[in-house]
Amino acid sequence: MEKIAVLIPCYNEELTIGKVIQDFKRELPNADIYVYDNNSKDRTSEIAKENGAIVRHEYRQGKGNVVRAMFRQVDADIYVMVDGDDTYPAEAVHELIQPIREKKADMVIGDRLSNGTYQEENKRHFHEFGNLLVKKSINFLFKTNLKDIMTGYRVFNKMFVKNMPVMTQKFEIETEMSLYALDKKYIIKEIPILYRDRPSGSVSKLNTIVDGIKVIKTIANMFKNYKPLQFFSVIAMFLALIGLIVGIPVIVEFIKTRYISKVPSAIFATGCITLAVIIEQCGVILHTVVKNHKENYELNLLRYTQIEELKNNKD
Repeated sequence: MEKIAVLIPCYNEELTIGKVIQDFKRELPNADIYVYDNNSKDRTSEIAKENGAIVRHEYRQGKGNVVRAMFRQVDADIYVMVDGDDTYPAEAVHELIQPIREKKADMVIGDRLSNGTYQEENKRHFHEFGNLLVKKSINFLFKTNLKDIMTGYRVFNKMFVKNMPVMTQKFEIETEMSLYALDKKYIIKEIPILYRDRPSGSVSKLNTIVDGIKVIKTIANMFKNYKPLQFFSVIAMFLALIGLIVGIPVIVEFIKTRYISKVPSAIFATGCITLAVIIEQCGVILHTVVKNHKENYELNLLRYTQIEELKNNKD
């Protein structure tokens, strides 16, 4: 029998968690609903238990830590991950699950942006700008056209969940999931959903300035980790350009007079060109490392698939 797990990461969501649990119980009466409390200071855990959820605790602060625990500890065939703030419609879960059930996708994304409801409901416009910036960067990096990178409403198959190495600790986890799926060539499907803003009294845990800085760091790390050759080539080209701008007058002077009077400029230009060559070499080496990692990942994924097939045949 197909086993569905609803995973709800929570931090201080006492106003909404009861409704979220009841909504998903109504839509998926046979599913196991897990609420992972991340050091809440309110009655989130108590209310979740009262509403029949399986409550577990993750004491390392941050949504990434919570997702890591959920993925490692919960066993199911289909995983539904949704925030506990009642911003996502439970009734859309059937449409999100269907591509996983039909093996047409490995991760299904609840797309808040395509139908305009996020723009209408969201009151934090800088967050929307950050979402757009990350989305554009990822689409450029992987030559794709994803509509919503940071949605918290997703459905996964077991292969995706049990093979994803969750590295981030905080709210960058949604971006990491999208990057991982694209880099490892999992099948992604986006389905537009309605979005509603938090109810009155419920407060977002995001900080505009702090999380804005995180967005910039995420984009930089994304290029460095997934496309190191391009990342370091850009830096090398920039340094080489500075070296040429500073160094060409020195070369011209030497050709004309056989003498260099601008010694500091010559040293600076030589340093820039040398550093550019070293950085480009780093990019080439890391590109090879990333390529080897992908090959090893594919082999490990093949082994995982074979083990799962053997388990299913025994059952």
